[in-house]
Amino acid sequence: MTTGTDPGALPRYRSNLQGEVDGAAVYAALAESESDPKLAEVFHRLAAVEQAHGEFWRKRIEAGGGHFSPAPSASARILSWLAKRFGPAFVLPAIAASETRGSTAYDAQPEARAAGLPGDERSHAALMRAAAGKGGLSGPTIALLEGRHRGGGNTLRAAVLGANDGLVSNLSLVMGVAGAAAADNTLLLTGLAGLVAGACSMAMGEWLSVTSSRELYQSQIATEAEELREVPEEEKEELVLIYQAKGIAEPQARALAERLLSNEGTALDTLAREELGIDPDQLGGSAWTAATWSFLLFATGAIIPVAPFLLLSGRPALIASLAASGLALALIGAGTSLFTGRSALFSAARQLVIGIAAAAVTYGAGAIVGVSLG
Repeated sequence: MTTGTDPGALPRYRSNLQGEVDGAAVYAALAESESDPKLAEVFHRLAAVEQAHGEFWRKRIEAGGGHFSPAPSASARILSWLAKRFGPAFVLPAIAASETRGSTAYDAQPEARAAGLPGDERSHAALMRAAAGKGGLSGPTIALLEGRHRGGGNTLRAAVLGANDGLVSNLSLVMGVAGAAAADNTLLLTGLAGLVAGACSMAMGEWLSVTSSRELYQSQIATEAEELREVPEEEKEELVLIYQAKGIAEPQARALAERLLSNEGTALDTLAREELGIDPDQLGGSAWTAATWSFLLFATGAIIPVAPFLLLSGRPALIASLAASGLALALIGAGTSLFTGRSALFSAARQLVIGIAAAAVTYGAGAIVGVSLG
């Protein structure tokens, strides 16, 4: 055995190396898909830091007589594909959550502390939180990140949970009617009605939510514009305090606030972003786009327990519906692991148990009601 590496530490080193390889792959994908060259450079640098960390752990493994050259994990490959397909804003909240969870992973590891790795991890977590609109750091890079990505929202989470809502609710509805021993045509009609009604309800709710948010934001910005005209000095002092709270010294914060508010074109935009946390260019996004996606995501999940009744009948259709729904529940559960940090297997099993339990409850209720009515 070479040098003083503890053989018992090799599994930990391998786990650390896998995490760094995953991080480097995801940041490289963000850099590749980012259209803004300055932000792309930030992501390139983060990828380089992760690669350097990975090399640190690779050398520790080799010093212990081992060898480990892992490829990016499945979750890292999925996040990378999503970033390339839908853009960095789509996955930034999931990455920010992952970085935050892992920011203390090296605190109890003496080798990592000696190399200064915990500080790098905390810096990455803070940077990703700022990029996802969940916090802030001082400096022009963070200001650029916040201006570019704030308001993107956790689209990935919304997509997964939207499909899950449609699947679980319609599966429960279909199983409840099946428990009452309804005919195949009744089951099919019930499932399709549940799909349309649920998707329309979700779309209308999303449209109202986004529209109300836009109206609220517009009202807040109008109020801010009036205050900027009537009491500009007070607005400047508020901005100074905001920058001080982000860690900028008072003289620099005051100079920055004065420079930003001296330009009439950027003054209101700056106050909206920094004081209200609102992106004037987005205002929560398009209500119609949100409603359309909400309808489609819910319908995508809701069609799964219904589709078998279009092709089969009787018990085979019921079994096929449960099987298709179970597979979809497991896949959705695995998808949630991208932003919860739990293992894909655990998340898939948990989602499957919850969904089948809901279906079993409604099936039982339907059977009781069916007997009573009979």
